[in-house]
Amino acid sequence: MSDQNQSKRDAAIEELYAEAGHFELNTGEKTIHAKRMGGKWRNLKWVGNAFWMILFLGPYLRWGDRQAVLFDIPNRQFHIFGITILPQDFWMLSLLLLFFAILLAVVTALVGRVWCGFFCFQTVWTDVYTWVEDWLEGTPQKRRKMEEAPWNFAKFRIKATKHLIWLIVAVLTGISFVAWFVDDRQLWSDLLAFEAGPVALGTIALFTAGTYLLAGFLREQTCLWLCPYARIQAVMIDQTTAVPTYDFYRGEPRDRVRKGQEGSDLGDCVDCNQCVAVCPTGVDIRHGQQEGCIMCALCIDACDAVMEKLDRPKGLIRYESLDELEGHEARALYKRPRVWVYAGILLAALSGIAYGLSSIDAVELKVIHDRLPLFVQQSDGSIQNKYMLKVLNKMTEDMDVTISASGLDGLVLVGAEEAVSATKGKVSPRTVFVRVPRENLKGESVPIVFHVEATDKSGQKFSHKRSSVFFGPKK
Repeated sequence: MSDQNQSKRDAAIEELYAEAGHFELNTGEKTIHAKRMGGKWRNLKWVGNAFWMILFLGPYLRWGDRQAVLFDIPNRQFHIFGITILPQDFWMLSLLLLFFAILLAVVTALVGRVWCGFFCFQTVWTDVYTWVEDWLEGTPQKRRKMEEAPWNFAKFRIKATKHLIWLIVAVLTGISFVAWFVDDRQLWSDLLAFEAGPVALGTIALFTAGTYLLAGFLREQTCLWLCPYARIQAVMIDQTTAVPTYDFYRGEPRDRVRKGQEGSDLGDCVDCNQCVAVCPTGVDIRHGQQEGCIMCALCIDACDAVMEKLDRPKGLIRYESLDELEGHEARALYKRPRVWVYAGILLAALSGIAYGLSSIDAVELKVIHDRLPLFVQQSDGSIQNKYMLKVLNKMTEDMDVTISASGLDGLVLVGAEEAVSATKGKVSPRTVFVRVPRENLKGESVPIVFHVEATDKSGQKFSHKRSSVFFGPKK
């Protein structure tokens, strides 16, 4: 490249940096009508959309005689397929939330705000709403023309149809959300019979209004002003984070292609503005990273399509770190301490969740020793201790639970002759007495073990044991 061409390119890059300092950000004064184009990143975006669509079908799956996934808050039970989690096991929920929070930080550190661009429910539902809008009203040019046109029957019909579909999607979203917490069959039955309770109806109404307003009207303004993630993502990314990046070294100075123009002193960017036209937040990626960029990579599809038509190399806009763009070698993951810290926390959280799930028992026992008095000497000389046993039934059916004890010779268990009727998902208390001949006691406190056993309707047996202490007089 000649010195003159290099000077022009350097001047263009300096001008680009100056533009980046005062880029325009749509603050709601106009509606962004993004162009929809196909491509690799658009297909990946539909995969991300499908993730939420499938997830919202989760409540309608069945597991035996009940809903497969049900967060039964009134009865304080979480049913996840064959696992029932009660309040005693909610510590696993904390680890799960920690896992997803750190996972978000890891992903952001590696590849930026891909959560925003591909998986955030605000982005997904906005994409669905704009797809409906594009289907009914046409291309962005036609939509802008319709906005400026006076009202007539055709405009009213199209607008009314669009908003009706938006409302149907919003209502179905609200019902599907509530179905995570109420049996879906009972919920639909109550709704169709106009017998749904005020809590269910209120929640559905809030989700309907929220979905309709946020996805239909606020759109990118939700990301800019309501979502805290857009504010904190700056501290999660660095020079090594791969983000959608415009290669200004290759693209500048830019100019439109003219017939017969050699263009040897121009960059590959032809200033077609297709990258801006497809952006759902109206960002010009050529001005560098901005708060409004949700990193959906649709600008990459648009730019690659133009480069392909002009028979120029793709990748003028691509996922790349700023270090690599400036010619530095990509830093390996093992040289990034933050990634190791994140990975360690993720592993600890996963290990805790795995341990918790593997150690969940269908029936659990808690033993409380009566402290006043610690023991009582019977008329026959035997020593008696009093215990409160609390049997927790984590199954979805009532069960009869038998109680036994071991650990001392001559032990007699009083009060457990009949099985405990353990109600599903609840704690069933039982007071028992343990009597032991005094001569069999080898100390003032001796370990003792209580056992509970139960059998469900299918014949499967469950058991649990809990250690306690038996107290006696000094020798």
